This record gives sequence, structure tokens and C-alpha cells, in this order.
Amino acid sequence: MGTILDYLKEYGDYTLEEKPFSEVDSLALCQFTYLKFDGLAPAPGENRPMASLEELAESEEYDRLYGDERYREDNTALFQGMYRSQRFKDMKIWNYVNQIDLETETQFSAVTFLLPSGVSYVAYRGTDETIVGWKEDLNLAFSEPVRGQRMAVDYLDSVAEEIAGPFYVGGHSKGGNFATFACMNCEASVRRRILAIYDHDGPGFRPEVKSQGAYDEIKDRIHKTVPRSSLVGMLLYSEGAYRVVESKTIGLAQHNPYTWLVKDDSFHTVDELYAGRKFLDEALNQWILSLSQHQMRIFVDTFYQIVLASETDNLIDFTANWFQSLHKIGAALKEIDPQTGKAMIQIMKSLFEIASLNVKERVKNKTESQREKFNEGIQQLEQIFTK
Repeated sequence: MGTILDYLKEYGDYTLEEKPFSEVDSLALCQFTYLKFDGLAPAPGENRPMASLEELAESEEYDRLYGDERYREDNTALFQGMYRSQRFKDMKIWNYVNQIDLETETQFSAVTFLLPSGVSYVAYRGTDETIVGWKEDLNLAFSEPVRGQRMAVDYLDSVAEEIAGPFYVGGHSKGGNFATFACMNCEASVRRRILAIYDHDGPGFRPEVKSQGAYDEIKDRIHKTVPRSSLVGMLLYSEGAYRVVESKTIGLAQHNPYTWLVKDDSFHTVDELYAGRKFLDEALNQWILSLSQHQMRIFVDTFYQIVLASETDNLIDFTANWFQSLHKIGAALKEIDPQTGKAMIQIMKSLFEIASLNVKERVKNKTESQREKFNEGIQQLEQIFTK
């Protein structure tokens, strides 16, 4: 049993004709979108040939592909695995877009892959390492589509004009949400050409957002996969089928596609999410949907300020290292009204519980002391806020 990297080693010599395209192939492509193709692959409307993996590998700018240092080693292995495989080595890359706008709180990136089989895959990047990307994730909880979702629709309608025949659409994390949103809001003629939609641990939608699109027309083509301790992928997701993939780690770290387990040539699946995780997901969704838009805005802006106060730029690091910034977080909580502060503490408790599970895995011989530290931290936060 291995990961997508092991899958490429073991099954990379099979062409897409010999072994049909699968969910595992989709996850590999969606992770591939996190590479930085800026200046290396043509943008929409740019009059130059599609980029090949060989051209990227031999480019003087090759190292720029791995601009996100957190995943440099794994992303390098992914590129090399695809480049050396019969399955993907002749793949072409084009229509690359990467836009970050602090003013509109938008982080949008998409790219189109022309597979060696002749079928295209339209892929949306999930949340990258930028702070604004995480803020946009929080904005998905509002009743109005975010700018990135609208851009996803425009992108799909535009590139579909240049794609011959049917095609796939997909994404990981926020990219999965963008992929689904684009497919249910694109032109009807485009929607009919979509072979399948791959949503890898992407957030869902508020009911009012979902009802505005042609969701019923595409729901049977959606392949949603989530890890066993999914938080992101179950956010605002209350109906529809999904497959649960086992992971080699626990907690929020399971959101990382490199931790998803592959058995033979498909995902190693289990029947359901962890019971405790599913309960927390349902409670969180119920809480979010109970808020007015004004209350939701307060929550989102406050949570964003708390993340900033912890001096981190992503939620995984935030939950893993929260106890190192308790006083800064407490100071941020003191600036908001008591009702909002109490609600924030309840939400943070569920996130901190995931962090404590991560600590258990990392410090196996100190689980009890870490549990005590976790409980003490929660008490400190409540004391700081109520002073």
C-alpha cells in the first residue's frame, strides 16, 4: 500500500488506453496544479504552443515550479514520476491562470492538461500557501458566490471553446469546490460535454448557492473523495455521495493528497469517516447555517484575525501550533464582543481537538502530558477572554 507517488512508480508504464483514467490519476493531476507554471505554460489567448513536460524539465526556470517550499520534495517527486511514466510523459499544459488579489480576497489558479489519450482535464488549484487563499476559503460560507467561483465559470466556458470533444474537470480542496461550481453554472452546451467531475476533499455549498446552479444535472458525474478525518471536504457538504479514503496520517494533515493511501491501482477506501470527526463536521455545518450573514461576516473576519494573531499563514500550522501563540490569540479575542468570542472559542475547541490528535502522533510518548497541555490551553483562552 502506498501513495500517488508509489502509484506512478507501479502503474506509470501503463498508457491511458491500457488502463483507463481513474480517481487516482485525477488526484495526481490536481496536486500537479500546485506547481508554479508562471511564465512556463501559455496563458489563455497567448499565442504560443502548449508546454510539454520535457520542455519544463529542460527549462532554465525549472526550479521555479517548486515555489511552495513546504511540498518541494513531494512535488518534485510527482513531476519526475509523471515525466518518466508512459501514462503522462506526453501530456501538454496550457491555459494557465494564476491570480492573487488582496483587495477582493481572491486566490484563483487553473490550468488545462491535454492528456496523451487526447482527452483534456480542466483543473483548479486549491488553496495555496498565501494568506488570502485561506481567507477566500472562509468566504465560501456566505450566501453569495465568491469572486474565485465566478472566475472558475468564466474559465471553463472560455477554455471549452478550445477543447475538442468531451473532457474532465476537477480540483483538490477549494479547487474541488471551484470545479463543481463551474460545472453547475457553465453554459449548457459546455456542461453536456463533461465526462466526470472530480472533487477531492473540496468544501460544499450553502443551500442557496447550490440551488442557483444546475446541480441536479451534474450530480451523477461528481466523484467526491475525502480522507477519513475530513474537515475541509465536509464543510457545508450535507448531501450527496462520497468515498472515504484511508490516510497514512491523522487529523487535518489528511487534507494533504500525499497522505492518501492507494491499494493496487485504486484508493484504499473505508466505509465512513471517523465517528468523532463526522459528529464535529455536522455540528460545525449546523452552526454555520444557523448564523445570519451579518453574524457570518463577524465570524469570518474574527477568525481571520485570530489566524493572523497566531503568526501563521495556514490553518494546518495554526491548529498544530496554537498553544505557542495563546496570548496573541487571546488578545485578538478580547477585541470582539463577548457573544462572538464565546462562539469562536467553541469553534476553536473542535479545531484544537484535531491538533491534539496530531500531537499524539508526533509525540507518542507524551500523549498524556500533551492532553493536559491542550486542556490547560483552552482554560487559558477562556480566562483571557473573560477578564
